[in-house]
Order: sequence, then C-alpha cells, then structure tokens
Amino acid sequence: MKLIIDGFEVEPRPDQSLLDIVTELGLIEGKLSTDPIAAKIAGEVFTLNYIPQRQKDVSLYRESMRKAMEASGGVVKLLRYSDPTGRDTYKRTAQFVIFLALYRLYPTATAKMNCTVGSGLYIKVSGADDFSAELLKEEIRKIVDEDIALIRRRISTDEAIRLYLSFGQDDKARLLAYRENPTLDIYECGGFIDYYYGEMAPSTGFLRVWDIVPAPEGFMFIFPNNFDPDRVATYREMPNFFSVYTEGKSWGELMECETVADLNELVDNGGIRELIRVNEALHEKRFSQVADMICERGAKAVMLAGPSSSGKTTSANRLATQLRVHGKRPILMSLDDYYIDRDKIAPGPDGKVDLEHINTIDTELFGEHIGALLRGEEVELPSFNFKLGKREWNGHRLALHANSVIIVEGLHALNPRLLPSGLDKNLVVRMYVSPLLPLNLDDHNRIPTSYLRLLRRIVRDFETRNSSVQKTLSMWDSVRRGEERWIFPFQENADVIFNSSTIYELAVIKKHIFPLLTAVGPEDECYDDVRGLVKILNFIHEADVDYEIPPTSLVREFIGGNTFYVK
Repeated sequence: MKLIIDGFEVEPRPDQSLLDIVTELGLIEGKLSTDPIAAKIAGEVFTLNYIPQRQKDVSLYRESMRKAMEASGGVVKLLRYSDPTGRDTYKRTAQFVIFLALYRLYPTATAKMNCTVGSGLYIKVSGADDFSAELLKEEIRKIVDEDIALIRRRISTDEAIRLYLSFGQDDKARLLAYRENPTLDIYECGGFIDYYYGEMAPSTGFLRVWDIVPAPEGFMFIFPNNFDPDRVATYREMPNFFSVYTEGKSWGELMECETVADLNELVDNGGIRELIRVNEALHEKRFSQVADMICERGAKAVMLAGPSSSGKTTSANRLATQLRVHGKRPILMSLDDYYIDRDKIAPGPDGKVDLEHINTIDTELFGEHIGALLRGEEVELPSFNFKLGKREWNGHRLALHANSVIIVEGLHALNPRLLPSGLDKNLVVRMYVSPLLPLNLDDHNRIPTSYLRLLRRIVRDFETRNSSVQKTLSMWDSVRRGEERWIFPFQENADVIFNSSTIYELAVIKKHIFPLLTAVGPEDECYDDVRGLVKILNFIHEADVDYEIPPTSLVREFIGGNTFYVK
C-alpha cells in the first residue's frame, strides 16, 4: 500500500501511524507554523494517530477509514495551523487541555464555554473560590510538557451518559439523551472524559502557542496569531462586543433556553411557539431603541456592516421601518454600487482578484457623495451591473430632506476610509450586525457564530441562487478571510452592535438544510465540513413552525417568505 504525503511517496509498515510516518519524513520540527496537526484523506479529516494499514481490523470505524484511503488513491493532505480545519483541530485540542487542567485543579468546579472575543476564548468558572488564572496556566504547561497521547475510543451512548453523570457533567448527559446514534467517541485522560465533535492533535504536546489572561469570573484563553502562528495573538479587550454577547446570554436565561437540550424540550412540548414570539419581540424592541438613539443624536446617516449571512438587509429594512415611526424618511443605499469596474481591479500576488478587498470599492467617490449629501447637496448615484461587472449611471439623483436618514449597507461600511475627513461624527451612526448565538451544546461546547451563519448561507444560496452545498462551502474560507481582514477589526468601534441571532432558528432551519447536507457523500472534498455541520444538527429536534415566524423576521431572509423582498 503506497501513500503520497505532501508529495512524498511512502509505503507504511503495518500498525504505523501517520504521526510515525511524518516524523520519519522529518516533517515535525516543533513549530506550529510548519508542523502538521491532522490529515485530510479524500473528503474526511483524521487524527495523525490514524493507522493506514493494520495487521487486523478491529472495528467498523477502521473499515470506514480504509474506504476513505481507497477513495483518495493513497493521497494524504497534511493540515497545518494555516488551514482553517487545522486551526479547528488545534482549538479542540486546547479545549480538552483546558478542561483537563481545570478538572485536575478544581474537580468540583463548573466551567462553561462562553464566547469568543477576538483572538480569545472566554471561559466562566464557578464553584472555585480559590480560582487562579496563573495557577491554571502552570497546570496547562505541565499537561503540554507531559505530551499525553490523545486517543479516542468508542463506547455506547448509554455508557457515555452513565460516565458523564458519575463525573457530575449532567449537561452532557442531558444532551446525549437526544442522541439517536447508539455509540459515541470519547477522549479519556486520568479519569477525565470529554469530546469536542471533531479531530484533535495527536497529543497534548502539540499545544505549543497560547496564553491565559484573567477575566471577570473566569479567564480568556488566547490562541495563536492566524498570520504568524508561532506567536500568541495580541489580545484586545472588546467591552462593547462582550456586553452584547452577555446580553444575548441573559436573553437565553429569560426565555429558559440556554442549551440545545432546553431548545429540544421546547420543541417537544410546543413551547417553541412562545419562544419565537418573545425572541421576535426582543428584536423589535432593540431596533426601536436604535432608531431612538439615531433620532436623539440627530444623525443623518447609518453605516451598517456585518459578516456574511448576518441579516444586514433585513436589519436595514426593519431599522427603516422604526425610523418611519419617528417621522423620518429613510433612504437605503448599498456600498455594492460603488464597486470599481472588474477589469480595473489589479490581481493580487496569487494572480487572483480579491473581491472583498477595500480597494475594490471606490472609497474616494463614496466619500465625496456622502459628504455632499450631508451638506444638503444633490448627487447622482451609481449603480453596479454585476452581470457586466461595470458601474452604470442611470440618472438616479438624490438630495436629502430635513427628515431624511441614509442607511448605507455593505461589507466595508465600518471602514474609516469611507468617510471624508472633517465630517461631523454626530451625523453618522455606525452599526454592526452579527448573529451572536448564545446557545451552547453543553458547558464545554458552544455553537460558533460562524456555524449559524454558514447554515443560513447554504439555505439562502440554494433557495435564491440555486447554489449547491459544495459551491457555497468552496467559497466559505475566502469569505471568512475577508471578514477577518475587513470587518472584525472595526466591530468594536461601532456605535451599536446588534445581535441578529434567534435562539429558536436552528430547530427551524434544520428541515430546510438537513436534506441538502445528507446528500453529500464521503468522496466529496467538502464531506468533512458537512459532517461537522451534521454532527451538531443531529442533536437538534426539528420544529415545523414556520407559520409562527413573522414575514419581517431576520430568519425569513434565509428560509424565504421575507416581505421586504416583495416588490
């Protein structure tokens, strides 16, 4: 059996792991930037502890791996921290080490994954009066130095429930009660067991770059710099972002829906209908508060930004409705109309045109127009023809009235390069929209904001653009890179951060997306990404309650039926 690993042709010995092979090839240098963390075979991701060829297969799990190896033709792609899947593997490894260290130091304490703040992961600790972030840092260093092999084993779901209950992890046991699969994979170390719904590094020694910073009621775990993984990322406090996420958590408490198990109970007993009503009422109240602030300030323009599938379009329209209640005349504008002609955009070093770069926007023209409009002058607005890739002028002229408010929506709306110097800051409100989902799978596993956004985008692209799951996923890494460069650095500077998530929507969106995901086979390049989505959705009960969702809901932007799109 021959393998091709990063261009090296090798013939593995029986019972030799991928880690052994890459070590013999000299590919382990002790640097996070260059060392492989996991491997991709066909469409699946595997731990480096995977053994390609065994003397004797001992489980169905091994058989499924053999099929992946056969489908790949022996080609193994090594994943490093620079690869998004490699970063996810590193982060799961960090989670295991963090909670193992907490278990060793504070076995009776409760630690909960709370949220990601920039490059840091906030974990709240309760039941440990003598908690010390410095002591935790020392314990994590010990575990890393011990270089403990992270070996996964398969047990029955019933046994896993019993084990979690015996360790006081009732949240996990409660979640697993909704699991239909009869088996579960776990990692175990010194009496501590856990699982993070995906592959991890082969051992704790791979957790080379990190730091811990004290935080209220817990700590921040700081990850490596995405662009220079051998250095710890610079941690920047984000009090505005953190307060909005905390508010989302309080919404979950208010609606008695903090975990997936809570959501499932509401689906089963019909309580999800009231959950929808309360969540939508909270959104409406928040849009009303934003409109109040705009009017009190006397602002004439709103710059509204947010990452992909955050609900920017619906947010702009709902804010416009609330401004009308104040007697204002809102005007919707899109930054997309200020794109530079495609044939005038220079390609990057890789020969490709980065359509999410700020240089694809005619920032000078937009600055001139917004400045003129706010001075009371009339301007002719451009329109971008996406089919031709060119800007057009159709005689659309605009001048503001005394009660007009412009709402400008776009990827780069918070970028300071868009606004002319000397502009009265009180005339402009900067608004950031993102679905900061406060729902956890369990105490040790949160559902990332990017997960919800990706589900939304897959469903929307399929329904409105006839795009396949594969096509949407093929673009996602590029979308995320653009967000990290052009949106996230400015989010904390917003005057308003709006949480566009709804706690109920995973139960609603499941029926729209599950058939699309389960149609993707193991041979597909994006299979592992799809499997990661399905793993979480498998725990969620489907709710057939679309009739309860208002036609102006943010969720309607993705599942259909949004009346703002009716002309």
